[in-house]
Amino acid sequence: MQEIKTVSTKAARGVYNRIVKRLLDIILAALALILLSPLMLSAALAVKLSSSGPVIFKQKRLGRNGKEFNFYKFRSMVVNAEKTGSGVYSGKSDPRVTKVGRILRATSIDELPQLFNILKGDMALIGPRPPLTYHPWPIGDYTEFQRHMFDVRPGITGWAQTHGRKDVEWHRRIELNVWYVEHVSLLLDLRIFFLTFFKVFTNADNANTGETLKKDDSAPD
Repeated sequence: MQEIKTVSTKAARGVYNRIVKRLLDIILAALALILLSPLMLSAALAVKLSSSGPVIFKQKRLGRNGKEFNFYKFRSMVVNAEKTGSGVYSGKSDPRVTKVGRILRATSIDELPQLFNILKGDMALIGPRPPLTYHPWPIGDYTEFQRHMFDVRPGITGWAQTHGRKDVEWHRRIELNVWYVEHVSLLLDLRIFFLTFFKVFTNADNANTGETLKKDDSAPD
């Protein structure tokens, strides 16, 4: 009986992940873009008027099956920030972050352009956050276990983000991502959604307090 129940649960999870979840993502992303369009237009104008450079920051990230895609955000830092200062790490007083960018980051408004990533099929509302192509390490250096985080579309928010957001060390972050992939369901996604809302509302764990990758362990065992 237990074996039949397990197979049934996996089948239901598969249907949700392949069909229902994608359909909900499209509907909710489209509605969010319509409802939030005034806010997004205001944010775009503020970015444009406050500093030189493009309004939208595009960056290569790793998505489903490890495939690269263009990840969108409202630009919150000066142009070419990744090549100066602390690189991929950004703390509270990072001088590379613009005045408008600090507000966008604190409210997570900078993440809203990823709604277009959802409509394109690159991302989902809920899922593992997509890592950089080179950080914490290249796709070829992920272990077989860690690669399971790429079995689903990456999300605007995810299980790891509700367990520390930017403070979680990368090995632990990937473990949380894999756990999500193995347990994905509508109820879990709803739980993550409301936990994320609370995190954003309280601005909890929304700043790097230090490097989240051990210097003596830059690649997985």
